[in-house]
Amino acid sequence: MARGKTLSVVFKAHHQNQGMLLPPDLNEMIPDSHPVRVVDTILDKIDITGLIAQYKPGGASSYHPRMLLKVVVYGYINNIYSSRKIEEAVCQNINFMWLSGMSKPDHNTINRFRGKRLQKTLQPIFTQVVLLLCEEGLLSLKELYTDGTKIEANANRYTFVWGKSIKTHKEKIRQQLNELWQYAQSVAAAELEDTDPSGFDKIDSEKVTRTIEKINEALKEKPVSKEIKQQLNYAKKNWPAALDKYEKQEKELGHQRNSLSKTDTDATFMRMKEDHMKNGQLKPAYNVQISTNNQYILSYSLHQNATDTNTLIPHLKQHIKSYGIKPSNITADAGYGSEQNYQWLENRRITGYVKHNQFDRNQHKKTRGKKPYSSDKLRYDAATDIYYCPKDKPMRNVGTYTQKTSTGFEQTITRYETESCKWCRLREQCHNSKGNRIITINHNLQRLKSRADKRLITTRGVAKRKQRCFDTEPVFGNIKHNHNFKRFMLRGLEKVRVETGLLALAHNLRKKIA
Repeated sequence: MARGKTLSVVFKAHHQNQGMLLPPDLNEMIPDSHPVRVVDTILDKIDITGLIAQYKPGGASSYHPRMLLKVVVYGYINNIYSSRKIEEAVCQNINFMWLSGMSKPDHNTINRFRGKRLQKTLQPIFTQVVLLLCEEGLLSLKELYTDGTKIEANANRYTFVWGKSIKTHKEKIRQQLNELWQYAQSVAAAELEDTDPSGFDKIDSEKVTRTIEKINEALKEKPVSKEIKQQLNYAKKNWPAALDKYEKQEKELGHQRNSLSKTDTDATFMRMKEDHMKNGQLKPAYNVQISTNNQYILSYSLHQNATDTNTLIPHLKQHIKSYGIKPSNITADAGYGSEQNYQWLENRRITGYVKHNQFDRNQHKKTRGKKPYSSDKLRYDAATDIYYCPKDKPMRNVGTYTQKTSTGFEQTITRYETESCKWCRLREQCHNSKGNRIITINHNLQRLKSRADKRLITTRGVAKRKQRCFDTEPVFGNIKHNHNFKRFMLRGLEKVRVETGLLALAHNLRKKIA
């Protein structure tokens, strides 16, 4: 370079308003290895006959359901869950524009497709995708690793209904109605002598209305205090409507739940790990159950139960129904270890590597020896059906009874009693009852727990327990934290189930792309 020359800044040519002879081709702008092409290829192989059947002939033309399915699934893959943001992406993002073929469905169309069209059709679509992944050798349908998590519902955190509160309010109305009836009888016994005052155990709005009318008629010409008149007027105006509301809420609760949200009546209040107030606050949520293999989601289900115990059987039934085959084994944590679950797996010859609530404690000598006189540590003679207490005195069978769980499962319980604890030196350490020690034993549950213990401590059982930790739990961590999905967008059990399916489908495709 010659001396004395100064350098000048050179910019590349920029012609923003330059016209193009040929329009750009989106297909050329997207690399062959881009994730959007994998989504397009896989969803092109799926049979969507059931989805097409959701559309009625006639009227204006509709956007093709396969295109909408690709757009929604690709949106969930890229952490775009809002229908308005998906609408924006279809207009601005070249990947979405290529998927949609330059079609521009608005947010109402997208939300209607997601919330209504996919309700009965997404599960078969998800199953087909899993079977395609299985054919590629990426997963196995025979070995399941099952776990659950709670995801917050799209509902107000502070508008709730409690089952016990409903019972309390109904009981308060019943008592006050009975008091009014007793007062009316004391003032106007002749007018009410032909009417049976009993039967307030079960009250409804019609019964309350009739009873208040009778009381008002009986007290019409009688000297009644102002407070009683006010109470009768209040009861006539408010109690029937309140009882109708309580009856409706009880139907929404059903038999399995004890709470619901007013803004999403299908959501149940559950204790969440994400506690923004740091006080163990309950939030409206859904219990999401998944079964995985090689960190791919094989099946998903949505439940209103706050605990995992009663979700295993319906979850596995859905899995078997979807694929037409039953798994050879399943691995789950102690939250699923109940007699009903163990028995169901045994009856169907499914090997269960499922802990019970005492398994981890029994593996440590320190915790195992904390209660040396508990019933599970007493010696039992199966031939004579006799337990022996810590002083080696016989505890004989004094009767058997059955009880039903909240799901209707029948358990058989046997009671055993010692001959005499009167002069025993170990009585204070052994039990706290006033008379002789009585223990209750569920022999079938003990047998099932013993089989589970033997299976879990084998080499294969230990490997299965380790595998579950890094097979199922990372899936939830990836969805909730890496992809920031911690709250559902839709309301209602059926719509939330669709959203769960979209999350599972997006996760599987994302993992295949990775």
